Amino acid sequence: MSLGKIQVYTGNGKGKTTCAFGLSMRARGHKKNVLFVQFMKGSEDYGELESARLLGIKVLQFGRPTFVNPENPDPIDIGLAKEGLSFLKKESVSGSWDIIVADEINVAIHFGLINLEETKKMLAEKNAGTEMVFTGRYAHPEIIDMADLVTEMKEIKHYFNTQNLEAREGIEY
Repeated sequence: MSLGKIQVYTGNGKGKTTCAFGLSMRARGHKKNVLFVQFMKGSEDYGELESARLLGIKVLQFGRPTFVNPENPDPIDIGLAKEGLSFLKKESVSGSWDIIVADEINVAIHFGLINLEETKKMLAEKNAGTEMVFTGRYAHPEIIDMADLVTEMKEIKHYFNTQNLEAREGIEY
């Protein structure tokens, strides 16, 4: 594999995590080692977790199955996010992974759960062959500047709003 790039999937539209799982699935099809680190998620209820296990994608969650209050994050949420970043820093330099996804890390930075400067340092020091993917709304402009590829998912229309639909098993989770 050529030198690992930095990718960012951001925006208010649906599909950022789904896109990252799609990339992970493609990589596993080519026998690449994939690590998927989820910030602010702690539920076993997501269908993609079972698919990832079946494909040999390692998924670790650093969060609780509750929403984080952006105005007043619980110290538990801050601690879990910091633990996730510490783990990510160690794994990003290890050379063990072809692709590392940091799912919802953009939101964790935006909510102040983890430090922007520490995160940028981790990106700058990552193993040269490791592709790093950041997902989540609110990607910081400095993370966008460091990235080689940035995709913004933009909501045009969503049935949550137009039809008052609940999240559906197998589609949203």
